Amino acid sequence: MKKLAKLVKELDHDISICVKCGTCLGACPLYKVNLIEGNVARGKIALIDGLIKNLFSNPDELSKIINQCLLCGSCAASCPSNVDTMQIFFKIRIILSEFSRFSYFKKIIFKKIIAKPQRFDKLFSLLEKFQFLFIKPRKNIQLTSSFRFIPQRISQRRFKCIAQIPFHKTEYIGNTCTDNNPPFKIAFFPGCAIDKIYPNIAIDAIQVLKYFKIDIFIPNNIGCCGIPVLASGDKTSFIDLIDHNIDIFSLQKFDYLITPCATCLSTIKHLWIDFYQTRDKERKEYLIDLSSKALDISQFLINILKIPDFPGNNSLESITYHDPCHHCKVLNIRTEPRSLIKASGKKIIEMDQSDLCCGMGGTFNLFNYKDSIKIGQLKGKNIINTGCKTLATSCPACMMQISDILDKQKTDIAIKHPIEIYKDFLFKN
Repeated sequence: MKKLAKLVKELDHDISICVKCGTCLGACPLYKVNLIEGNVARGKIALIDGLIKNLFSNPDELSKIINQCLLCGSCAASCPSNVDTMQIFFKIRIILSEFSRFSYFKKIIFKKIIAKPQRFDKLFSLLEKFQFLFIKPRKNIQLTSSFRFIPQRISQRRFKCIAQIPFHKTEYIGNTCTDNNPPFKIAFFPGCAIDKIYPNIAIDAIQVLKYFKIDIFIPNNIGCCGIPVLASGDKTSFIDLIDHNIDIFSLQKFDYLITPCATCLSTIKHLWIDFYQTRDKERKEYLIDLSSKALDISQFLINILKIPDFPGNNSLESITYHDPCHHCKVLNIRTEPRSLIKASGKKIIEMDQSDLCCGMGGTFNLFNYKDSIKIGQLKGKNIINTGCKTLATSCPACMMQISDILDKQKTDIAIKHPIEIYKDFLFKN
């Protein structure tokens, strides 16, 4: 109870900064589709402020409100008072989990599977072997699948199936160096979605890095960045995953930590620092140093390696780009992915509201699918209106959501990561 009281007091201070101006109304993607102010940062903060005083008598109502959120950062990015709404929402989820405790199912998923990387990998390996008993591939350019037996009225989801060979089972794990005097040594963090669903993105990234003679360290048994468990309020499992990743990446020295996943990058650079707790000063300092070294693959290629520009012309293929929320709203990464696409000999056609959230929001999509799809349909319309046949984005979660949207709209628009586009260019020229 003392621990909970302390957490509530800290949250009360954070909430007091909000002046309830309503700027977040125009920024919130969920408010755009349902016009419910309780779903907006201002509404949530006002409701939290009132309900937190009744936390112990009505935790379920507060939990219902706070989970109606994509955690996209749109409200924080637009706030004139610089209210760190993301911190508030993560903290209240932690408080709720501390008070009401997790269900037995969530305990198994978070503490016994996701927080244990080897078990997590074995589970996905098992799911991959049996997935085609329950799902069927669809014949479309987005390469999505659908359920075999579940009626459409229950689930109309279109999704990417689990890869037959995950990235962590490829030949690239370990050390990869093609030159006696490499310009840089990097550590590579693929992220769970890329490892298990889009391993081709990681493979293309490694091939590009090898082309530039980069010394690459890819440790075995990399853990999840932890964002799914933190978003559910499980701070303990989140810290366990950070400790696990510190242990394996500290085995070697390197100049940069590179990832092709926007969500993993924002988690490593911000949430690892904000929510990690330890009395070990050296370990905390190592984590701060590790986070400072973390870069998106496009940042590394454009800003550090300074890859050459492509002298474009009017006949270049046109590609449109979707800005992942964790890139543009949390990390202010906008130009580098576009520069990488242009360096591939492509022309960028900007869609309307390229930084509008696609509606994925991780577990938000699982538990709020109807609202998730409504938000995604706005994004899909903007993509289609560009007339481009390829959509690029730097977030595998966004790729999954947009694949679902574009499949439903029966389009022939392919979805690629910028590093895939650059790799194809690099090895064709």
